[in-house]
Amino acid sequence: MSRYLWPKDSLGDKARVVLAVGLLVGAKVLNVQVPFYFREIIDSLNIDFSTTGGTVATTAGAMILAYGAARIGAVVAQELRNAVFSSVAQKAIRRVARGTFGHLLNLDLSFHLTKQTGGLTRAIDRGTKGISFLLQSMVFHIVPTALEITMVCGILTYNFGWEFAALTALTMGAYTAFTIWTTAWRTKFRRQANAADNRASTVAVDSLINYEAVKYFNNERYEIGRYDKALAQYEKSSIKVATSLAFLNSGQNIIFSSALTVMMYLGARGIVDGSLSVGDLVLINQLVFQLSVPLNFLGSVYRELRQSLLDMETLFNLQKVNVSIAEQPNAPPLHLTKGGQIRFDNVTFGYYPDRPILRNLSVTIPAGRKVAVVGPSGCGKSTLLRLLFRSYDVQSGRIFIDDQDIRSVSVDSLRRAIGVVPQDTPLFNDTVEHNIRYGNMAATTEQVHEAARRAHVHDKIISWPHGYDTKVGERGLMISGGEKQRLAVSRVILKDPPLLFFDEATSALDTHTEQALMGNINEILRDKARTSVFVAHRLRTIWDADLIIVLSEGSVVETGTHWELMERGGLYKELWTAQEMGMRNGGVLEVGWKVEAPARRALARELEAEEVLVGPSVDEGLDFGGAGVEGVGGGGVGDGGREGEGRGEEEGGGEMHFDGLGVWF
Repeated sequence: MSRYLWPKDSLGDKARVVLAVGLLVGAKVLNVQVPFYFREIIDSLNIDFSTTGGTVATTAGAMILAYGAARIGAVVAQELRNAVFSSVAQKAIRRVARGTFGHLLNLDLSFHLTKQTGGLTRAIDRGTKGISFLLQSMVFHIVPTALEITMVCGILTYNFGWEFAALTALTMGAYTAFTIWTTAWRTKFRRQANAADNRASTVAVDSLINYEAVKYFNNERYEIGRYDKALAQYEKSSIKVATSLAFLNSGQNIIFSSALTVMMYLGARGIVDGSLSVGDLVLINQLVFQLSVPLNFLGSVYRELRQSLLDMETLFNLQKVNVSIAEQPNAPPLHLTKGGQIRFDNVTFGYYPDRPILRNLSVTIPAGRKVAVVGPSGCGKSTLLRLLFRSYDVQSGRIFIDDQDIRSVSVDSLRRAIGVVPQDTPLFNDTVEHNIRYGNMAATTEQVHEAARRAHVHDKIISWPHGYDTKVGERGLMISGGEKQRLAVSRVILKDPPLLFFDEATSALDTHTEQALMGNINEILRDKARTSVFVAHRLRTIWDADLIIVLSEGSVVETGTHWELMERGGLYKELWTAQEMGMRNGGVLEVGWKVEAPARRALARELEAEEVLVGPSVDEGLDFGGAGVEGVGGGGVGDGGREGEGRGEEEGGGEMHFDGLGVWF
């Protein structure tokens, strides 16, 4: 904590600390002087004015003014201390919070996957509040109270003898010990109450979030019962908290009042024997009574101080977590000299050392080409992106971009060269414009709009009442899945990286939205030669890739184009056939991509269509009898009873689209 209170690079903060300490001492000195002036006023007025003459002003005027000035001075010094030290405390809290937040952002993906985001934010919030409370309690409670007790004991010893000082010290010791013991005992009741309150809050939030489910199953009474049960537990714990607090307050008052009673007796005895004046009795009473004000807060300060130390420990432990993805000292930036060729050289990796996902994988992704990575679930497709992005480091082997080992270049330059459109688009609870601009925070408004136009979402955005100022909601829940994905594409367009990764970016979309989005993406790829990698589960979205890499059990088992892989009859064809059969079993054959006319027959044969109708006319039809769909030029009804329209061109090279059927050729 000393480095935050006494920063080496801030003379201003050091000056404020010194000034705050000076004001602290000054406030306590003035506070202790108040009873002395009050004693002088009492003694000066304890005369018979009828015999001595004079007035209040001439007799006690000066002391009354001094009394008022001392009280005002003590309050002003105390408030100035608070104001001066507040700047130091808030800067310290800001430095701690900023440092911890920055450290969390620099930690590895593996750390964040094993932690609850809410838990991390609560740790920062509680830790910074703990620092704030520690500083305030030290400066505003503990140190001032200790200083005042020391001064009072010294004054009592010097003016009235050791008996008063010893009794004061004994009282403070007993008061403190009782408060600490009782507070520790009743802390468990507070924890029980907090836990019950959290449970009640969780039940209420869970029920309200799942409001529709509650209504669907008529479970209002059940949810009310759950909530009432949690409230009953909170009620029981809260009663214990209130009862124990009453015990604490009563014990504190008994200790303090007993000591004060004994002191009053000693003072009264001194007045009788002439060693003390009435003013001295008032002085003793006020000096001791002044100590009761800070001591009344001792229990809560002790309890909160213990909790603050625990919260601070959690916060500082977060700062001690090491970053495993280390960057080499003075690492040079990544320079693309070959257009973005990516090469995995004998790579082995597993999220757990004894369970490798990739096994001696070697593959080259050519520069400027559209490449797809496919395979069964769990074969390591998305892991390739995480390794390339250095979210993790390989356990053995190397990864190169244009013959540069990614571990030898700066992490910042590596990640700037890669654009990612993930399956679940991460959107901030902010405006559409902010979410697009996140790809390049220096982009102008016109550049943001142009990126949206290229992603074919600009017209949709401006049709909304608030346009680009529309809030997307938490995690983008206020807009559709297709709109979210187009915003993700807009964001990547604005970033304009040479390497593009699409990690199952369309898997959550319906067929028509998926087809439209893939069309947008293909337009972007045609505008500028980029190395683009598509991790895909739906093979229909990547059949036209320049190269398809098939993974199985962490190794490359096949590579080639769609047609080459289909002719080989390996794993790729098995996956293709399984997906085609699944679509047939669903009652509608969803193909969902465009195929040039010369390739239609081959594609239809692969889909094992029963009949291919290709004639010299402008209108062409395909009959997928097994799927219950028949397309007839100009419109028609298939075996499955679904109506469609056929549009086609001559066999020389057009395209054919069956509206309403989910079939697009």
